[in-house]
Amino acid sequence: MSLSLICATTNFFSQELELKNVNLRPGDKLKVKGEILHDAERFQIDLGLDSEDLALHFNPRFHDDADGAVLVCNSKTAGCWGDEKREIHNPLLRGSEVKIVLKLSEDVFEVELPDGQEMQFPNRADMDVITYIRVAGDFKLTSFKIC
Repeated sequence: MSLSLICATTNFFSQELELKNVNLRPGDKLKVKGEILHDAERFQIDLGLDSEDLALHFNPRFHDDADGAVLVCNSKTAGCWGDEKREIHNPLLRGSEVKIVLKLSEDVFEVELPDGQEMQFPNRADMDVITYIRVAGDFKLTSFKIC
């Protein structure tokens, strides 16, 4: 399966992309390109069954009360958040254009960042099919590809 979506807008407001009835399986990749807004606080990329059941919530934060600029990963089951995994090294910068690649495998998600850094997050819910994708927050989406 290959799906590409190119978003072309002329404003600099945050956007939201929500896809339902997707069919991502282990071995698939999701490539997200865009611009982090100059005054960004945070954005997120969610993968799961729906908004209440997320296998991966990838959430870069640029002004976190506890850690400043931090990368946060989490999962959500039946509307309840799990324990956050926090990565203090956040190579993402406000105002920059970025490409983020999310790779799905049987038991772990791999998030590849622009500087080559890679984060791993366990598939806590053991989801073998991802049917829901959401990209939202202080991020101007320019390209989205499932391959």
